[in-house]
Amino acid sequence: MGRPKATLPLDARDTFLSHIVRTFLAAEVDDVVVVVGHDAEAIVNSFSESGLPARFVANPDYDRGQLSSLVAGLAFVDRPGITAALVTLVDVPLVLPETVRAVVDRYRKTHVPIVRPTSGARHGHPLLIDRSLFDELRAADPVAGAKPIVRAHATAAGDIEIADEGAFLDIDTEAEYRNRITIVGRNRSIADEGSR
Repeated sequence: MGRPKATLPLDARDTFLSHIVRTFLAAEVDDVVVVVGHDAEAIVNSFSESGLPARFVANPDYDRGQLSSLVAGLAFVDRPGITAALVTLVDVPLVLPETVRAVVDRYRKTHVPIVRPTSGARHGHPLLIDRSLFDELRAADPVAGAKPIVRAHATAAGDIEIADEGAFLDIDTEAEYRNRITIVGRNRSIADEGSR
């Protein structure tokens, strides 16, 4: 994208990152931790304008891939009393609070090691990872990343069929970004019209 995705405007109020944090807070996630690496200062400064509560952890090894950021986040949150971590990617910013709540609720009911939104064969975000897998993730092959561990521990009980397209929309290119912004703007206009 040529710039940090976390700072990309999603609408007049939010960037990708502030929208994700706002969504998690709306879903009653009580502690939101953001892992930053490349352009960390710009991302933190951009986010601070939102006024939203979140804690930041720096990943000095961000150039080693996504797994290194997940491991940095787990090291930051792993303490007595933590039973699981809810994880999402900054380039999946359009998840609804209802989806986040559904993932957390499924975990509370089942305590399975992995809970994730699904739609047919697709798997989305956020992903909930039980603490029992934290050490396995820390020891994982950086090249393979977390996917083999997630797949090995995923179960039918942890897969939730979700109608929220935002849970599956990964924005990686300028064209995808422009298309999604148009959709967000249109959806906001429709919502505003409906509230009149």
